[in-house]
Amino acid sequence: MINVGEHAPDFVMKDQHDNDVRLSDFQGRKVLLAFYVADWSPVCGPEMTCFKDDMGELKGLGINVLGISVDSIWSHKAWAQQLGIDFPILSDFSREVSRSYGLLRPEGFSERAYLLIDETGKVAWKHVMQKPAEKLDNSEILEAVEKLK
Repeated sequence: MINVGEHAPDFVMKDQHDNDVRLSDFQGRKVLLAFYVADWSPVCGPEMTCFKDDMGELKGLGINVLGISVDSIWSHKAWAQQLGIDFPILSDFSREVSRSYGLLRPEGFSERAYLLIDETGKVAWKHVMQKPAEKLDNSEILEAVEKLK
C-alpha cells in the first residue's frame, strides 16, 4: 500500500466522458484521489455527492478531485449524470491502478480510500475506510489540505 511521503504512482484512465486523465498532468497542483467501491452503491453515491456539494470550497483551496472505481466508463457516465457530478470519475476497469496503490480488494473492487497528493506528486495524507459504511466528514479532508499550506 502507498504510504504518506511516497510518490503517487502515475496513471492514465478514462473519465466518464471518455477523456484520458493522467495524474502527472496535475503536477504542481493538489489532487484528492477518492477511491470508491462502486457506482450505484448506497454508500458511494452520497459520498461522491458530498464532494460535488463542497466543490467550490475544494477548488478555492486548489484541490482537484478525481473519483476512481473499477466500474466502466458507461456506468460512470450514467451515474455521474444522474447525481449531477461534474468532476472526473475515472474507470479503473483493468484494476491496475487500484492494485498499484495497494487498494484492490480480493473481491475485485477498490477499498474506499482518500489520498491527498501534494504539488510534488507525493502522498501528503491518506485515509482508508475500515468499515463498509464508514463515513468520512469532508472537514477531515479540508483539515489535511490546510496543513499543506
